[in-house]
Amino acid sequence: MTEVATSDQLLVVIDPVARHGDGEAVRIAKDVLSAGATTKVCLPDGPEEFDRALARRGSRRPVVIGDDRALLRAVSLLHRRRELAGCALSLVPVGVGDGTLSLARALGVPMGAVEAARAVLDGSERRLDLLVDDSDGVVLGALRIPPLGGDAGGGSGAGGAASSAEKHGSPHRHDHHHHHWLRTCQSLVRTLAARPARTPSSASPGPTRLRVEVDGRTLIDLDQPVETVSITPGGAGSGARIEIRPASVGAEAALLEAVARTITVSGADFRYRADAVVAGPVRTRTWTVREAAWGLTLPG
Repeated sequence: MTEVATSDQLLVVIDPVARHGDGEAVRIAKDVLSAGATTKVCLPDGPEEFDRALARRGSRRPVVIGDDRALLRAVSLLHRRRELAGCALSLVPVGVGDGTLSLARALGVPMGAVEAARAVLDGSERRLDLLVDDSDGVVLGALRIPPLGGDAGGGSGAGGAASSAEKHGSPHRHDHHHHHWLRTCQSLVRTLAARPARTPSSASPGPTRLRVEVDGRTLIDLDQPVETVSITPGGAGSGARIEIRPASVGAEAALLEAVARTITVSGADFRYRADAVVAGPVRTRTWTVREAAWGLTLPG
């Protein structure tokens, strides 16, 4: 791990979801950071301003105050700009709702605002592997392909990516109109969720058939149905860990495991959950491990 100088100037980008959802935690983190370093604070109202603030950071070290989606947005932007190699990110995790900080927790970021802010000031940079797909998307933590007709979003379904865009969008300037609009959307979502499923596959998810190739060899083919496929970047330079649970008939099927640098999944249309976002459907997708591709400041 590389030591991070506390004398660095910090660019503190506060995600709007965190700002509106837990203002007290944001205030505490900002106070700790400002007491320990020279800071410039940015309060973007939406994804475009969030991206613009990071792109114009200059020599300042970027600190994101927000949830897993905010971290993923920052890494994705720097990856697209090909600036990840020379930029160490820091995160103060502030989430609204269950599961919004599971990636940050898995990466080793302290969960408390004070502890996380102190780690930004006194911690060290750790280089981490990254999964990059053939559409230039990135995966920081874990990727999972569920059963056919199953819930790729862990409750959010295919709308996960869309709901992320809505959450990061610009808030209305008039609270009355904002809350009225929000109540209308929530009512519509509840109404749609209460309707019975129209297709058998959504009511009773079953196994799907996929071909999974790792470093050029076939780990499982279309003739063997699978329940789930998971792919997780390993430690720096160790490749990605792949776990496949074949569909069981009678006795439980043995787990298939491998470590590889390139993974290709193909077959019937499938969705997948990558970190906090649901993507697809796609017929084929290839992920490649980029060793030590990004840096995250963690407690020393």
